[in-house]
Parts: sequence; structure tokens; C-alpha cells
Amino acid sequence: MSTRQTLRALADARRGVLVPGAFNALSARVIEDLGFEAIYITGAGVTNMCFGLPDQGFMGLADIADHTARIRDAVSLPLIVDADTGFGNALNVRHTVRTLERAGADCIQFEDQVAPKRCGHFSGKDVIPTEEAVSKIKAAVDARQDGDLLIMARTDACATQGFEAAVERALKFAEAGADILFVEAVTRAEEIRALPQQLPRPQLMNMVIGGRTPIFDADQLGQLGYGFVLYANAALQGALAGMQKALGVLRDTRRLDEDPALVTPFAERQRLVGKPDWDALEKHYA
Repeated sequence: MSTRQTLRALADARRGVLVPGAFNALSARVIEDLGFEAIYITGAGVTNMCFGLPDQGFMGLADIADHTARIRDAVSLPLIVDADTGFGNALNVRHTVRTLERAGADCIQFEDQVAPKRCGHFSGKDVIPTEEAVSKIKAAVDARQDGDLLIMARTDACATQGFEAAVERALKFAEAGADILFVEAVTRAEEIRALPQQLPRPQLMNMVIGGRTPIFDADQLGQLGYGFVLYANAALQGALAGMQKALGVLRDTRRLDEDPALVTPFAERQRLVGKPDWDALEKHYA
């Protein structure tokens, strides 16, 4: 199967597949190396790690397309790509789908926030009218060249209009052709339990470390019927903690040895970036 067909099969299985977020090619390599089944290219992660900015709409289409192409080159796992609001109206969404499909996305996620969007767990966000949001999902579905490319529709209406309104929107997104549904920033455990019974399409549940949604483990969410369990920025937060710890020791002791508790060993870093394979190719072409 292609990576797009594999991703569709994972969604349809509704067994709570864990999907970590990648913010660059090396973080994607680590995710693949550890045996995960799919990768989420996180807009928040790209914005935080590449620009040093908060997740408030600073990322553009060229930025996420470039990261998608680089990550597609580095790994063979299915890629879910965060396309924020689609970077404009329904016509912009159409262009976004064409661009990210060429870059190697297997699923493209669109949300219904007013631009500039904000992290789903920030205050101050708002959503566009339902009719406009539905038209953008229709445009995304119509724009794909490969019928196996998946479209994920996210709604942030929970925070501004309430849970029932968010469910209503998600139902309309399903009618518009969305393959996967994503109700963001659910705040009550009973709502998490209810969503798989109320929506017809496979769903993603976002577990934000330190966010507003109660944390369920992936097995629980799989038993409830969720297709995917997203940890969009676990790698990012882990990387930040590791950098702060290693650099703190360097600052305080004025040296840093190859201590696996602080730094990945030199040889392991070379393995992850494929140096042995490049050495073999060099010999082959010499």
C-alpha cells in the first residue's frame, strides 16, 4: 500500500494510533526510528522551533510545504500535515492542497479559526461562520489530485460556542467530504467519551501536555473508537527540556562529556542521520 492508503487503513481501524509531532526532518527520523506508525508535521512546532515565535499564525504555506518536502525525503511513514486555516479563503485552500500534496503530504488538516489563528489551547481565538468553514472543506476535497489523499477537518468551536455546536460543525464537515474529524480543546472527560458515538468519521484526539484537554492514554482512546491520538509537541517539549539540562550543565561546570544522561552519543547521532549509508554510497561511487 502507499503511505496514503496505509494512513486511511490506520484511521479506519479506530484503535488509537499514537501520532507524535515532528518539527523538522531529524525529529521525524527519531519518531520513525522508535517504531511509531505515523507522523504529524506540527505548525506550532515549526513556528516555535524555526522562528522562535508562538503559535499565532506566523507560519506560511511556503514554510510548511518546505518542511513537508524535507520530512517526506527523510522518512517513509505516513505524514499528517497541519495547514492551519489554509492560509486564506476557499481558493487559497485549493492552492494549499495542491502545494502540500506535491510536497508529500498524506493527510492535510484544516481548521475553522478566524485568521490569524492561535494555538487551540490559547485564549482569544474565534471561528469563522459555519458556511464559510464548510466551503473551505469542500474546496480541499475537490482540489486533491490523488483520491487517497486524506482531508482532516478541525473545529475550534468548543471554546467559543460550546461542545454541541462543535459537534454540529464536525457533522457538517463530514457531509462536505472530510475523511477525519478533529474537535479541538475538549475540556471534559465525558465529552471525550461521547465524541466517537456522535460523529460518523474516524477522529483524532489531541493530547496537549499542559493544555486544556484531560489526558487519556492511547489505549483508552482506542477503546472509545478514536483513530488517532496526537501528541503534537511531545518531541518539541522533550527536546527543550534536554537542551536546557545539557546546556545548564555546560554553563555550570564549564565542560560537557559524552554522558548519555545528558547528550545523545556521537555515534548514535551519526546513525540517525544515516552516515553509514552515505559512507557506503561514497565507496560505491568512488
